Amino acid sequence: MQLTRRNFQRGLLAGLIATFLGAPAFAQSAPDLIAAAQKEGKLSIYGVTDNEQTNHLIREFRALYPAIQVEYSNMSTTELYNRFISETAAGSSADLTWSSAMDLQIKLVNDGYAQPHKSAETAKLPEWANWKNEAFGTTYEPIGFVYNKRLVPANEVPQSHADFVKLLNSQTEKYKGKVTTYDPEKSGVGFMLVTQDKQVNGAVFADLMKAFGSVQARVQASTGTMMERIASGENLIGYNLNAAYALTRAKKDPSIGIVLPKDYTLVLSRVMFIAKNAKNPNAAKLWLDFVLSKKGQEIIASKADLYAIRPDVEGETTASGLKQQLGDALRPVTIGTGLLTYLDQAKRLDFLKQWNGAVKVK
Repeated sequence: MQLTRRNFQRGLLAGLIATFLGAPAFAQSAPDLIAAAQKEGKLSIYGVTDNEQTNHLIREFRALYPAIQVEYSNMSTTELYNRFISETAAGSSADLTWSSAMDLQIKLVNDGYAQPHKSAETAKLPEWANWKNEAFGTTYEPIGFVYNKRLVPANEVPQSHADFVKLLNSQTEKYKGKVTTYDPEKSGVGFMLVTQDKQVNGAVFADLMKAFGSVQARVQASTGTMMERIASGENLIGYNLNAAYALTRAKKDPSIGIVLPKDYTLVLSRVMFIAKNAKNPNAAKLWLDFVLSKKGQEIIASKADLYAIRPDVEGETTASGLKQQLGDALRPVTIGTGLLTYLDQAKRLDFLKQWNGAVKVK
């Protein structure tokens, strides 16, 4: 392709503006996008990532684009979903949502709440992490077992889902009331993870529900609550916990142990989309480009204590690092309509009926 004078001038202008603003040229149209975003001067985000983690990204974004004020509201996955719908119906909501409840995010996109965005940064994502240029995976977070090292001896630590079931069935009395996991009725991400378990390995999952019932597993709505109870010894082991959060806790608490199952390890990705009726759509696009840029992904891996999804970012807490560690055992949850299966009201109610019948303390 020939480089015309106009294209050369446009490219030179893009580089000069990006350099002047101290911002990476995310895409060819970035200078125009930057100017439009700065004119808006504001960005509203609804997310489920802890403030402390998100602030690492916000600080860097603001350093690059000081004219854009960022308002971040942290809430639970279910609260985000319900609040976004109700506020959108009333004519006002966030410009962008960012949630680990991948199924709920895809439902919102599928129901027409998102607008498309295409850039050089979104093109760097794995194919499974970009749906219609409207829903984007931003992280690569493995799900595993978390246990108390002081109270669970090494020879009891499960290395697979089958091992976990065997442990609960063979030492029922020891683990009675001492096992914790998400409450799928109250946690959006918890519901998504257990339904993914069922789809990946239905036979083991049926045994797992029975084992949960036999040890009277304690279900919780949040990761934080489960981590606290495992650290204190009130619970000995937790199922389907996010390894990113567990690693953060383990840095401060040597009693926390983490296992990524060797038979299969589910990997969730925090899904981000720009609201169709966003008041500040350009600022939202700029934020999305930043989070998916190599710089943003390096912050996610090194400072925000999450896992980077871009294959060109290296390190222990990255997709490439996990691939070296677990290989084909990784099961990233594909972003798409397959996530909607158990959001069908009849299927959801049937699943919860089976779960409660087997797991809930009688």
